[in-house]
Amino acid sequence: MSDILIVDDERDIRELIGDILRDEGYATRLACNSDECMAAIDAEPPALIILDIWLKDSRMDGIDILKAVRRDNPDVPVVIISGHGNIEIAVAAIKQGAYDFIEKPFNIDQLLVVIARAMETARLRRENQALRRRELASAEMVGSSPAFRALKAQLDKVTKSNGRVMLTGPSGAGKEMAARYIHAHSPRASGPFVTVSSASVEPERMEAVLFGRETPERGVEQGLLEQAHGGVIYFDEVADMPPGTQSKILRVLVEQQFTRVGGTAKVRVDLRVISSTTRDLKAEIAAGRFRQELYDRLNVVPVAVPSLGERREDIPALARHFIEGFNRTQGLPLRPLSAEAEAVLQTMAWPGNVRQLRNVVERALILGEGSGPIEPREVRGEPEPAGEEGRVVLSGGLATLPLREARELFEREYLLTQINRFGGNISRTASFVGMERSALHRKLKSLGVMGGKAGLRLEAEAEAD
Repeated sequence: MSDILIVDDERDIRELIGDILRDEGYATRLACNSDECMAAIDAEPPALIILDIWLKDSRMDGIDILKAVRRDNPDVPVVIISGHGNIEIAVAAIKQGAYDFIEKPFNIDQLLVVIARAMETARLRRENQALRRRELASAEMVGSSPAFRALKAQLDKVTKSNGRVMLTGPSGAGKEMAARYIHAHSPRASGPFVTVSSASVEPERMEAVLFGRETPERGVEQGLLEQAHGGVIYFDEVADMPPGTQSKILRVLVEQQFTRVGGTAKVRVDLRVISSTTRDLKAEIAAGRFRQELYDRLNVVPVAVPSLGERREDIPALARHFIEGFNRTQGLPLRPLSAEAEAVLQTMAWPGNVRQLRNVVERALILGEGSGPIEPREVRGEPEPAGEEGRVVLSGGLATLPLREARELFEREYLLTQINRFGGNISRTASFVGMERSALHRKLKSLGVMGGKAGLRLEAEAEAD
């Protein structure tokens, strides 16, 4: 898509336009009828088409060709030209999707301006579509665990409304992804999604960043609220918003209008507000750092985003999702996860949650060699073991215990790890470790593993047996 196709049944006209465009640095192709035109498009879609609306001795006229182009190559702009132009023809051409209509004899400068604008519009449209595809990809929700299904069910309920949503959960759990999912599946999906990083903006600049400003030197500079008009504004870590800004944001939520810094005119906006926090906002309110009224306005629909530790069953699927994404965007190798690596990932501690998992996968792909399966040492970040293959290295504490005590300690930690790995599902744990469920219950009871959430679930299942 780097050239311009000129379609006109008058040889002098199409060659004249071709010569002029080549002098301006454009590559051109010429066609004298509809068959040549459609063959040229099928061979390679052009960047733009200049199309005569009347074509002698052709199966299709200009309007027919325009319809076919709009159907099969909607990103290619079409400029209609005609020596028999009138208002009705121009209206018909524009209705069918033509970028513009120029009547013969045309002004060369006018034609060049129209061509430049049409190609720039097409370029911006392609960039916007690419950005929209990336936004939709970033909003993809991956998982099948009970905690994930509960979260997704809540998000699906709020996508069609315009209600304000407050997302809570630990850092890195995927709160922004949840916000983007709401936006991508809402009636505002075609509108902007604008993020306000409350923690990263200096307090003295926050109002100018949000509301924009007006100065004699630089005129009007739009703020993030204005840029989000018709879409979603996402307040990330809303607890870090300065107290003075909180009162002004509260007024915006009530009135849906504001005044730019240095300005006097009211600016009206149509926004949906989604916010997130890792903090206990009620504690922040009690300490005087967050306004109760703002909390009440933002917390219309509270949604808790679970930590990665609460959805360990999703870790293999998430890891494969990241591997595919890094292959697509960075060209990193498309390596599978070994079963051992999956098990290690499911048993690791994840204080950084999904963000940490993503970083671990990226590191393994960057530092790894070849295209074979990712092994446990790579996800742990360990060097290649130098010892005897297959040998297990004991911790210092375990190595000092008698065999019976060491075995009991190992069994207890091993079984607790597997229970956590399978999200507390005892049946799946028993299947994986190769025990009958009733035998696993007895083993856990003998080891004293009957406390906490896992213990409650164990006892419930034991009673059901």
